[in-house]
Amino acid sequence: MDTVLLQLNNIRQAYGEQVVIHNLSLQLRKGQIGCLLGPSGCGKTTALRCIAGFERVAAGEIMLSGASVSSSSIFVPPERRRIGMVFQDYALFPHLDVAANIGFGLHRLTQAERERRVEELLHVVHLASVAKKYPHELSGGQQQRVALARALAPKPDLLLLDEPFSNLDVSLRERLSMEVREIIKNQGITAILVTHDQAEAFAIADVIGVMDRGEIQQWDTAFNLYHRPANRFVANFIGQGVFVPGKVIDAHQVEIELGVLKGAIPQHCEAGCRVDVLLRPDDIVHDDTSPMQATVIHKAFRGAEILYTLRLASGVKVLALVPSHHDHAIGGKIGIKLEADHIVAFQQSEG
Repeated sequence: MDTVLLQLNNIRQAYGEQVVIHNLSLQLRKGQIGCLLGPSGCGKTTALRCIAGFERVAAGEIMLSGASVSSSSIFVPPERRRIGMVFQDYALFPHLDVAANIGFGLHRLTQAERERRVEELLHVVHLASVAKKYPHELSGGQQQRVALARALAPKPDLLLLDEPFSNLDVSLRERLSMEVREIIKNQGITAILVTHDQAEAFAIADVIGVMDRGEIQQWDTAFNLYHRPANRFVANFIGQGVFVPGKVIDAHQVEIELGVLKGAIPQHCEAGCRVDVLLRPDDIVHDDTSPMQATVIHKAFRGAEILYTLRLASGVKVLALVPSHHDHAIGGKIGIKLEADHIVAFQQSEG
């Protein structure tokens, strides 16, 4: 049976009258990488600070390895929680070289043990060649890896990462996020990441909590968040897509302008029920032989693909990802067909 390392039970946090976190609960198993994903102001960083012990919770309980570390009556200080932290700005010591930064939290070890651990981590994060350099002599990606190595050095039970790639350019962010996942997994560390960037969350995390206004809307895998969103907020926030009107035919079919979709119908929706159906760009396929035509009203070139915004005969807009050698002019018509293999729909009255 998998061991639960981190458990949040209905935690609540407020600043005066402003409630930032409402009854937030989650479980993270040993060895998993979790992520709190959401827009600015949703409470994700506050949740991370509560887990770290930088803030006390107003209500609820935080447990690490089965022991309570924060509640209305218990508060274990940060230094006793066996937690490592990678901050948004890295917080490296400018007067210490790379090796000294990594070894900073290892004062309880003998000098020989400390040197061995630092040398081990220098190789883990591929920085052995810059061990004697100072932070200002490093690139942003190198600084980020020094911060990660420093957080890993004391072998924490849990690693926290607060928007760790926000200061890096997009291409470096993508490469480093995969590197960081590999390093964390190879070290056998349990970790939780906070970000507003879906690509980061998808690249690093095993399980993701989509947050809105202080609550987790869905705690799930990236695949399920994209293909089986729990509500409209998750459906809108994750990936790209549009809602189109539909009518329920029976318990397994919905009719939309582009055809009939088969799958699970929203609960309490009987025949004739009006729904909004989520269509992703990959649900609409370009097909010159199709009798169904749509007008190109916008196009975004993405290298191998073009993301088209299309207007159907009714005026409803949909998105379609099309190989970029099919370069159609704005205002032109293209043939399309529906290739969605399941239904994501919500009753119209819900919104």
